[in-house]
Amino acid sequence: MAVTSARTLRLLSIFGIGATLTAGELAQRLGVSLRTVRRDIDTLRELGYEIEAVRGAGGGYRLGPATRLPPVVFDEDQAVAAAVALQTVPTVLSGIRENAARALATLQQAMPARSRIRTEPFTVSAARNYWEFPAAPIDAEIIRVIGGAISRQHIVRVDYTGEDEPTTLTLEPHDLVVWAARWYLVAFEPDASRWRAMRVDRLEPRMPTGRTFDRRDVPHGDPAAFVMSTYDRGDTPAEWPCRGSALVALPAPVVARFAPGGSTVEHDTDSSCRLTLGAWSWAGLAGLLLTFDADITDIEPAELRQALRSLRTRIDEGLRCAGQHAWRSGRTRPGPPAAAPSADPRPPAGRSR
Repeated sequence: MAVTSARTLRLLSIFGIGATLTAGELAQRLGVSLRTVRRDIDTLRELGYEIEAVRGAGGGYRLGPATRLPPVVFDEDQAVAAAVALQTVPTVLSGIRENAARALATLQQAMPARSRIRTEPFTVSAARNYWEFPAAPIDAEIIRVIGGAISRQHIVRVDYTGEDEPTTLTLEPHDLVVWAARWYLVAFEPDASRWRAMRVDRLEPRMPTGRTFDRRDVPHGDPAAFVMSTYDRGDTPAEWPCRGSALVALPAPVVARFAPGGSTVEHDTDSSCRLTLGAWSWAGLAGLLLTFDADITDIEPAELRQALRSLRTRIDEGLRCAGQHAWRSGRTRPGPPAAAPSADPRPPAGRSR
């Protein structure tokens, strides 16, 4: 009986995510037969929970909209996930560390003893990695206002400081995306008939409009992919001890997707862009540029050019020493002269200079 009750509670917690799942998917998650799943669903219905059967393609079972779950129904895996997540939450909102600690304490008090025991050993300390290029935390109230407009599909008016001059925009907000420890809003701007990816910390919402809009299909079919491939998303170079730039022989959307946080990408041609970024040292900055494995030109400032020369010297010396050591140890012998270069005048793909 205890096993059956625990399984039924776990089934209820699965329904709590709001998804529509087939009997087969539920059976797989619970590790039981289809017959047992249907019997447990009947048990939940007898207890007063509205479990809907959805017919047709994509059908299955789901929790009815009027159903209220009992407070904090966690299985053991969910309890561990909650404890770890709340202790390692990124600092993307002001005050989030303190609020996460309070939330974890509240959850632990409301959990059954068995679940609480699972969370107590998970005391996790999160240390900052300086290569994460984090942005300053933003006001949670802005997220609440914009998130509410997205949920209600309400048009918003905002003051935006992400362009040359502050401007007031009318937007249809679709999604919020957190990437590289920064908040971005994916929105459609009807006055310009274009999609925008915008830094939320550069937005100041005005009075609510109360006007609704119909959702559109987000470019790339995924808000996160759209943000990552949009180079004019309102970023500005972070303040680092060393900062430089170069023309990179790759399209701006490609570089924007892999550029570290705190960098900016400017369109140059369809096959090149200017990347501006920073690091703790000139050698580190040079290394970041080389990760793009593409030709780089117009490198600024002089300190960055010197760092690239120094890296080339060190690499050449390391390869020379490695070759001599291999020859002396008998692992290799001098080979025939190198083959004549190809008649193809194009440079090898991915060559850096």
